[in-house]
Amino acid sequence: MRAAVVRRINAHLGRRGRFLLFMGVGKVCWGIGLIVEPPGGQGLELLTDLAPLHCWAWVWILAGIVTFGSAWLRFTQDRFGFLAASVPPALWAFVYGWAAVTGTYSRGVFIFLWYITSHCGVIWCASRVPPGGRRARPTRRVVEGSPG
Repeated sequence: MRAAVVRRINAHLGRRGRFLLFMGVGKVCWGIGLIVEPPGGQGLELLTDLAPLHCWAWVWILAGIVTFGSAWLRFTQDRFGFLAASVPPALWAFVYGWAAVTGTYSRGVFIFLWYITSHCGVIWCASRVPPGGRRARPTRRVVEGSPG
């Protein structure tokens, strides 16, 4: 019985949905972590000058909820999940990059690159996966006189 339920959920989600589901859970957990045990604000001054870090944690949590919810939608309707998944890491990347450019946090350039590649890049690549994740098979041309 349980295996049948898992198969049905898996079939409904597909590759894109599973990705969004895990990304959504991860973003909610990251946001909660920012509230429960806030890191030092080094490099995040651009954000923390506007609002305390626990407010920015809610950006992660809300984006995670939208991302998780979008996992259950049909192809093309799930695009807002990919957009929501991209917002917090792109924002953090920009802020850390700005801190590096202005010289207030030299390590910010590496954190910028980490967010852009391992977060935004992965999300943007996953958003390009077609439903079912199947690639079209190349057509095989038979040339006259060749085997096969």
